[in-house]
Amino acid sequence: MKLTLEEQETLISILKLRFGKNMKRHESLEWAKVEARLAIKPDKLWTLNEMERTGGEPDVVGFDAKSGAYIFCDCSAESPKGRRSVCYDLQGQESRKEHRPEHNALDMAAAMGISILTEEEYRALQKLGTFDAKTSSWLETPEAIRKHGGAIFGDFRYKHVFIYHNGAQSYYAARAFRGSVQV
Repeated sequence: MKLTLEEQETLISILKLRFGKNMKRHESLEWAKVEARLAIKPDKLWTLNEMERTGGEPDVVGFDAKSGAYIFCDCSAESPKGRRSVCYDLQGQESRKEHRPEHNALDMAAAMGISILTEEEYRALQKLGTFDAKTSSWLETPEAIRKHGGAIFGDFRYKHVFIYHNGAQSYYAARAFRGSVQV
């Protein structure tokens, strides 16, 4: 799970360009410091590349002063295309009697090395732009909801963030999941 030097350079160029075009997401941060952090955390480049490869368009949305980590999040306008049509988790996926999707959100996120956004993180992301105006994204679901078979997702309609529920076995062509990773 390593990128070639050429793949690393290409990814860093994409991230740098996106960082510069979207300064509202990280007004007080400097690209040179982000790039220096990426240089000492090369294992995270593979994860960021997976986010990019599946359509997430990762960008820096924060900095954790305690750990020194930069927080990258999926910032594609709509839910990442390469992660759509998935149930919430394996239990939901396996409970489908017909038309079982190939993947589920939690296992895909884990394989990519990212965490699915919480409701709080999703609401914070929506303050940085407009996301999921035509799609929706599964969100980390509290155990109290999940134990009853449900899962939550969010979207942005009518200039408002909505958080809804579905059965965890549900999947839709316009629903994926958004994630984050600390670098």
